[in-house]
Amino acid sequence: MKIGTDGVLLGAWTALKNETAKILDIGSGTGIISLMLAQRSQAEEIDALEIDENAYEQCVENFEASPWSDRLFCYHAGFKEFYDEIEDPYDLIVSNPPFFSPMSNIEPSTSSDSNDHQKVGLGRKRARIRETLSFETLLFGVSKLLTKDGRFSTIVPFVEEKQFIALAKRCKLYPQRRTWVRGNASTKIKRSLLEFGRFDGQVQTDELTIEIKRHLYTPEYIGLTKDFYLKM
Repeated sequence: MKIGTDGVLLGAWTALKNETAKILDIGSGTGIISLMLAQRSQAEEIDALEIDENAYEQCVENFEASPWSDRLFCYHAGFKEFYDEIEDPYDLIVSNPPFFSPMSNIEPSTSSDSNDHQKVGLGRKRARIRETLSFETLLFGVSKLLTKDGRFSTIVPFVEEKQFIALAKRCKLYPQRRTWVRGNASTKIKRSLLEFGRFDGQVQTDELTIEIKRHLYTPEYIGLTKDFYLKM
């Protein structure tokens, strides 16, 4: 399955502490974020959770083929089922949750008929995705599974950042750090990388631009992701 920019950004951006022993990756897909965190840390246990059967099978295969297979495990289950049964908390939880618009530079069709058809299709897709894992379910489960001093890292569309932070506060999770991401200097901010903890305080905020122009990456993006891209 295709690896998206969002997952690579989150896997590289997520802060890791020396005392991080247990990590949970919610909606792991084929396991890219878990593998990146295994490469970056000495965490003793990295659990991944994936409900889609095809993605789960690829995730298990990727874990077994990696140098960190003894620290990686993938569960084939939904998140609510998982947090209802798991008792031991995690020091770090990450999630690249499914949402409406993928980060891409693909321009929509100029045909009004095509646009209407596209909107209907995307709307149905969004509804199915949100039924599987809503922001509310995600944040409630994270609040149950996170240690007292733990951190939760995620990436969401910038237009949904305020709503996501408001929902997190209801679960007593507060933003600690965020990075606003744009494709290039002339485009709008598309993504918000967010880190939450249990203590309310000042939010450290910065910005990241991915490209100078098409396929020419900024020094900041290269510095963040060079350990994971052969082309860097």
